[in-house]
Amino acid sequence: MLVRSLTLAALLAAVSPAFAADNNGPLAQELGKARPLVIIAPSSADPTLRAITKAMEDPATQAAFEERNVVLYSVAQMMGKQGDKNLEQQTTMALIRELKLGASKGTKVILVGKDGERHMLKDDDTGEVLDPQAIIKAVDDLPASEKAIKASEPAAAAAQEKTKDAKPAKPSKPSAPPKPLED
Repeated sequence: MLVRSLTLAALLAAVSPAFAADNNGPLAQELGKARPLVIIAPSSADPTLRAITKAMEDPATQAAFEERNVVLYSVAQMMGKQGDKNLEQQTTMALIRELKLGASKGTKVILVGKDGERHMLKDDDTGEVLDPQAIIKAVDDLPASEKAIKASEPAAAAAQEKTKDAKPAKPSKPSAPPKPLED
């Protein structure tokens, strides 16, 4: 009995961090639903970060991003934001870990597809501004495998609607308690 308990405890200790690491980050939560656009800048005064944030105030650009299911994440000086909302420090660090980026001084702009594939749109410190129209074009140019996920979404939504309309099942009788194990 003691051996079984120790074996189970060892297995749980070894597997738990792997499961926790897979589902903690914000990118994992967006998988299949939206296309995260992540901007990692050395400061909040970065020209690329400011230009894209300012472009998001324009209703036409905002509508184009919403139509393509683009969600903006920004990290400046280790402070993260999702759109206009501040992220917790743990969530910001999880976002950075999920991207698995190397160290660099410049601004990085990464587009993550619904399929989880990462596309680097900018990785430099030249100070050149990335045009929001270039981001929209990059979303439109995503590979066919990413668009297949978009096509399968209406079928999943229809299946979910069918389950809402179905009658709830009758509760069943409780089963007998299991027999104790013998050593």
